[in-house]
Amino acid sequence: MDTKAFWVGFNLVKGIGSVKFRALLDFFGDLAIAWEAPSDALLASGLNSRLVEKILHMRLQVDLDQLLTKIQEQGITVLTWVDDGYPIRLKEIDQSPPVLYIRGSIQPEDEWAVAVVGTRRVTSYGRQVAEELGSFLARNNVTVISGLARGTDAIAHQAAIKAGGRTLAVMGCGVDRIYPPEHRQLAEQIIAQGGLVSDYPVGTPPEGINFPPRNRIISGLSLATVIIEAGEESGALITSTFAAEQGREVFAVPGNIYALQSKGTNQLILQGARPYLAAQDILEALNLTMVSQQQTARKVLPVDTLEASILQVISFEPIHVDEICTQLNLPIERLSAALAMMELKGIVRQLGGMNYVAMHEAHPEYGLKG
Repeated sequence: MDTKAFWVGFNLVKGIGSVKFRALLDFFGDLAIAWEAPSDALLASGLNSRLVEKILHMRLQVDLDQLLTKIQEQGITVLTWVDDGYPIRLKEIDQSPPVLYIRGSIQPEDEWAVAVVGTRRVTSYGRQVAEELGSFLARNNVTVISGLARGTDAIAHQAAIKAGGRTLAVMGCGVDRIYPPEHRQLAEQIIAQGGLVSDYPVGTPPEGINFPPRNRIISGLSLATVIIEAGEESGALITSTFAAEQGREVFAVPGNIYALQSKGTNQLILQGARPYLAAQDILEALNLTMVSQQQTARKVLPVDTLEASILQVISFEPIHVDEICTQLNLPIERLSAALAMMELKGIVRQLGGMNYVAMHEAHPEYGLKG
């Protein structure tokens, strides 16, 4: 049996999230063994009796092999933590989803992505900003991430599609259940130029409780989140909170102080979010002005062992080139050449004064532990 089937099986059990998945993997070493384990072993792994009962019940109800086949026949891809195709940026966040379901695809170039979210009750001002930003990002080879909701989300997706770019929609239901239903055609367009993404099992209905948690995936897939418009109780503010907790940039569109749709974004700016004034500012702030060249360099120029060793030293905290030289015992000429190539690939960034930071944490692409 395909080992993915056991990931899908545990994903069906409500109450087993990333923490419990990790506990099962640490205790049993393999989810296939965990799925067949007796109740006392499951209890010993740290699960409570209620969860163990749910697992035992699920075993009797589901033919995992048949279920996985049915999922794949619907054109749905299953990605898990251990799969090479699992999004690198999403793997960096705390409690990343153990299982992802995708209709369409997630590509390596989606590592360069920005989330665009906002209110469902979008104003003409918000619509203009969302259209311009979605189009601008797509034309600059930056993937647009949003949630397929009415209003801002749909506008951002549509703008990216119209500009010929990629876009991913993160859903609060199974990827086989389009919500809202009037976005079926939009969903098909997204599948053709990106993908529908969810960590909820296939068949999960669009219940209100599902949507706030999925926002951590929207921000987790992205380098930054831009809040177009948001009232004081808007769900878009949840996405901005997740983004900040994940160490990602948050931009907010300033608006009319009397407009309800701008109360949330204006408050975000007051709290420290970057004011969104021009799309070009996002590219410069995130070092995305050369995305096309970086993507080409990644494809054409293989990662070597020197780059991997440099990434063991560089983190999100600035480090001076002299310190890198000292730690790796490298001549400055060789290190400088390697850092220049890594900048071209978008792997590291120079902050000025010969200080460098990594653009993301070390991961398997560079021969390191992710």
